[in-house]
Amino acid sequence: MGLNTVYKAKSWDLSDLTGISNETLAMHFKLYEGYVTNTNVLNEKIAELMKSGSLDATQMAAFSELKRRYGFEYNGMVLHEYYFDNMQKQGTGDADKSSAFASAAEAGFGSYETWKNDFVSVGKMRGVGWAITYADGDGNLSNHWISLHEEGNVAGYKPILVMDVWEHAFIKDYAPADRPKYIEAFFSNINWDAVNSRLS
Repeated sequence: MGLNTVYKAKSWDLSDLTGISNETLAMHFKLYEGYVTNTNVLNEKIAELMKSGSLDATQMAAFSELKRRYGFEYNGMVLHEYYFDNMQKQGTGDADKSSAFASAAEAGFGSYETWKNDFVSVGKMRGVGWAITYADGDGNLSNHWISLHEEGNVAGYKPILVMDVWEHAFIKDYAPADRPKYIEAFFSNINWDAVNSRLS
């Protein structure tokens, strides 16, 4: 997006999810709104620097730091939007066996169950970050660990299912050692229609 783009925070009605409290969601939405705000602030600062034309050494140093930070804030905003978009109240748990996602998981992993075991295992890895199922241009699925928002995203691949495993996503509901319980709760709230639509 260009430097003149102003992003607006989205909203989701996800109250009363299974295993994820409204208090956790309220805190998480505020964090997301911070990413939106910071993305806009950085856009403004970068645009101001660009008005001067060619950058001198001091301006270039400032520009570099702003651009690096922009990647963190912007991707933090976008990944949270994917995360909240792929959740819903009263989810069905596992994907429907006849769905596009289940078919893609079976094609790439041998079975949906093997895909899920791989994805859940990624989510249980030590550290904070994201567990993301991506699809390449041919629809082949692969699961990845993303430590920081802007580091580790797979070039040219599309996020299909995004799970936040930074501790703010579950710390009010589960102890850090109980992350597997959060992952189970996350699966109880997946909006598989949204996930399947990302495959098209």
